[in-house]
Amino acid sequence: MPTTTWTHLPPDRRERILIAAMDEFGTHGYSTGSLNVIARQAGVAKGSLFQYFAGKLDLFTYVAEQTSLRIFEAMRPWLDGYSGAAPGTDGPRAAQDFPSYLVDAIDAWVSYFETHPLERGVTAATNMEIDPVVRQAVLEPVQHLYLAGLRPLVEEAVAAGELRADADVDALLSLLLLLLPHTALAPFFPAVAGPVALPRGDRAARRTAIERLVHPVLAGFRPARAPD
Repeated sequence: MPTTTWTHLPPDRRERILIAAMDEFGTHGYSTGSLNVIARQAGVAKGSLFQYFAGKLDLFTYVAEQTSLRIFEAMRPWLDGYSGAAPGTDGPRAAQDFPSYLVDAIDAWVSYFETHPLERGVTAATNMEIDPVVRQAVLEPVQHLYLAGLRPLVEEAVAAGELRADADVDALLSLLLLLLPHTALAPFFPAVAGPVALPRGDRAARRTAIERLVHPVLAGFRPARAPD
């Protein structure tokens, strides 16, 4: 956690350091990310970083948490908008069914990463970190945050009858926690995409690919259809 010295800094100074750290860690990852570069880009002495954070891992953890908070706030309209939302041009709409709503939400999620390279880089750095201790330190609070947003959404779908009343909510949430980082990174790191590519620049094709990923994930949680 940041020190009290950090909390007393002017907001613009904290923002400069955060952006520099997002850029460096997002480009080079934790292991090869340089505190010297972060300090230089932020216009502070390297020693100052150790007045603000206990060490490199502490800074990286803070960067991951703050990045996740930014992403979470951008996606909040979709997390809160499933029930009774009015149609909007760019925001969420009241979906005809939960699978379509989730596809729309993930499409918006991918669009966010398309236009926010710093957040995309940090997301890649946290999910692809090879050191298991570091990966656990940064991913645990991130997943806790995402679960806090996803659980009410899934529970609302159960209450609406779009998912089975006896659906294993925890199992579905676990699958979504795998799907979200995959869809966030696959369009920009083709090596992780697998057989179902998420193409950049072709929104219709990308949506079709997202549907191919979402529908099988939800299939086991959907109510049985009445025979024709």
